[in-house]
Amino acid sequence: MVLDPAVSASFRCSIAPWLSVRNSAQAVDFYKSALGATEVFRLEDPGGSVVARLSVDGAEFWLSDESPEHGNFSPRSLGGGSVRMILTVPDPDAVFLRALKAGASEVFPVGEEHGWRLGRVVDPFGHHWEIGRQLEIVYSVVLNNAGNPLTREDVESHFKSELSKK
Repeated sequence: MVLDPAVSASFRCSIAPWLSVRNSAQAVDFYKSALGATEVFRLEDPGGSVVARLSVDGAEFWLSDESPEHGNFSPRSLGGGSVRMILTVPDPDAVFLRALKAGASEVFPVGEEHGWRLGRVVDPFGHHWEIGRQLEIVYSVVLNNAGNPLTREDVESHFKSELSKK
């Protein structure tokens, strides 16, 4: 795709998931409570059905009631979802607990694995959320048994082999 340079300089390309749920107005309230989401856009019909764009510290997603006639089904209708949401935050423990208090269910607790601090919840609408952050890897000069510095690759290889033993 070729864009006019003037347009592309002011336009930010993005991909935003659109969650299909049952009871969209309740879902908006849940995400506000559980994730601290704010409403960026809201369209509500007289029957109470909502189309909303929400933001969690700038990470945006959309939601609306499922519409089977258009091929949009909620995880509750499908008996599970086909996608997981990954929410990267500075304090996954706090956001995880906030989601549980708001009504999410724990799938697995926050822990450290594969370089991430991460936990997983399922929200009341059937969507799975992995809440976490990547851990920092601190490199320092490490010497081998002969007193020679190890390369970054040597250190990473060592940690990978130690992790595979667990």
